[in-house]
Amino acid sequence: MSTLVMKFGGTSVGSAQAIRQAAAIVQAQAARWEQLTVVVSAMRGVTDALIDIAHVAGRADVSSCQGRLADLRTWHDEVITALIPDGEERAKLIAEIDQLFRELDAYCSSLGGEQATPREMDAITSLGERLNARVVAAVLRQIGLAAQAVDATRLIVTDDAHQNAVPDMQATRSRTRAELLPLLGAGVIPVVTGFIGATPTGTITTLGRGGSDYTAAILGACLDAAEVWTWTDVDGVMTADPRIVPDARVIPELSFNEVRELAYFGAKVLHPKTIRPIVDRDIPLWVKNTFNPEYPGTRITADSQTRSGPVTPIAAIPRLSMITVEGRGMLGVPGIAARTFAAVARTGASVLMISQASSEQSISFVIPTGSSAEVIASLEAEMALELARRDIDRIWSKDDVTILTVVGAALRETPGVAAGVFGALGRAHINVIAIAQGSSEFSISLVVADDDAEEAVRHIHTEMLAETN
Repeated sequence: MSTLVMKFGGTSVGSAQAIRQAAAIVQAQAARWEQLTVVVSAMRGVTDALIDIAHVAGRADVSSCQGRLADLRTWHDEVITALIPDGEERAKLIAEIDQLFRELDAYCSSLGGEQATPREMDAITSLGERLNARVVAAVLRQIGLAAQAVDATRLIVTDDAHQNAVPDMQATRSRTRAELLPLLGAGVIPVVTGFIGATPTGTITTLGRGGSDYTAAILGACLDAAEVWTWTDVDGVMTADPRIVPDARVIPELSFNEVRELAYFGAKVLHPKTIRPIVDRDIPLWVKNTFNPEYPGTRITADSQTRSGPVTPIAAIPRLSMITVEGRGMLGVPGIAARTFAAVARTGASVLMISQASSEQSISFVIPTGSSAEVIASLEAEMALELARRDIDRIWSKDDVTILTVVGAALRETPGVAAGVFGALGRAHINVIAIAQGSSEFSISLVVADDDAEEAVRHIHTEMLAETN
């Protein structure tokens, strides 16, 4: 039977009006698909509010904690009042909400004035999705659909890496199919909590960044879904950030590889790990706009072939630092690169881009600025002998830089793309500090000063649109 999994993000279920719109979308798709599963995030801002409550509880500030709990309860009560009239459905929902707030109060009381551990923080932040799944399921029932809230703790089995848990797909597939297939077979729409899972012993975990998208992909893979749709507040994946480039366009179709590159290099699209389960099963993914549901959106597949031109979006990661290890004595010395990145790894810093000239006299790499001082100290300790003998002249940082990445299928095989990118920057008198293009055919990355980044994006975008048209 054809199955659709739809995920609604925080803005798509972030208010009474948004939930009403999401419910209308579910109702429309329920008439078109044989089986439908819905994944929901917490209402927008609720997870942040829960984190704040945990921090306040950890300071033993009882009065402030109770005030924040009351505000959060009022927030949900107002949404429920706006969506569900007095009656049995509302009474049942309020009873469920009462129970979840008692759990939240108990979690906060158990902290005893100490900051929450990752395990405790997972338990507390999971409440946002658990609350909202019940609200959305009740709204669906109110408009005549059979729906049931399901906590993903019953479905997604993870390790115990709290706040960034990894699912056991085999165990998860078994549990998901055992739990959801009977509901789907009975015509019930499961409304599943995004973002959360549980260890084999039932301890609540969370899936980290992009957790609700990850949930939808996991369920899509486990249910052998025909498609997965993620609903957000934009019309699809765009060629650039529209706040920077007013004429940015929606891209009708992308490949999974292009999306991975975009997400890695800062675009506000799906995190690479969140699409892995459906990549493995070649299940198409759509990015759609809850508030413009008739717009087709962006279709993401294993091998997109429908676009004209090689280039898709331009992504940017600002406020970075470029570290350079340089010295004439590095030429031909084995192991310098390995020791450099081993020293960086010991700090836990993430290396976002690497550039090395063929002369071997310098290695440059880009990291988040907050890690810069620690990384340089680690490198200086590792290379102390080389610095003393002047084999390495200096290890230094250039701060306030941005990585720009031009992403597109078959960049490597398309003549003139790099020339177009650098020509556009040259005409705009924007200096390129470093360049990297690896064996991947999907991206070219370059480093510019933060102050030049937005102008660079605009000029590259104009050049690439001219190439495509």
